[in-house]
Amino acid sequence: MKELVINGSMSHIKKSNPDFDQEKLEVIQYGLEGLYILITKTAIILVIAALLGIVKELIIFALIYNFIRMPSFGLHATKSWICLVSSLTIFIGSAFVCTLITIPINIKIILGIILIFFICKNSPADTEKRPIINPKRRFIYKLLSTGIAIIFVTSSIIIPNNFLDNCFIFSLIVQCFMISPTIYKLFNLPYDNYKNYI
Repeated sequence: MKELVINGSMSHIKKSNPDFDQEKLEVIQYGLEGLYILITKTAIILVIAALLGIVKELIIFALIYNFIRMPSFGLHATKSWICLVSSLTIFIGSAFVCTLITIPINIKIILGIILIFFICKNSPADTEKRPIINPKRRFIYKLLSTGIAIIFVTSSIIIPNNFLDNCFIFSLIVQCFMISPTIYKLFNLPYDNYKNYI
């Protein structure tokens, strides 16, 4: 199905824009593939969330998680099926668990300090396809990531809503895995890709 949609779209683009060179067409195709994966993945995740009755919780967790994901970046799956399985596990699993558990305040504080340190140490974690070469940008992303982590931990302690508290903590836990050098190594992916350009 994916090949049919992408190939059909690319044929139409080539006919409509005969002046596009091969490099531009490759960029467009890459973008279309990313968009297709995003739409189909989102649809599948939402359907499963609806069956479990946690659509609202899923959306809230996804929004919170993306605030820390954006400046700290992290691991990207190399295959679309791996992306789907990992996204289902992360988003459905985390949203569901966040509705069930209560984390004691002392555990939140200890865990929060560890998570802030880990985010500060390892962010931003770039990828081979998107290395963050500029040192100033890397520093800004590190500051933003650390600041957001501090806000998340503080919010999880002071906000009197168990589900939201859990979302803040779990989003940091997930992101710590996504930027961990050990996880990159486990998936046989290069870490600190920016160093190849220094």
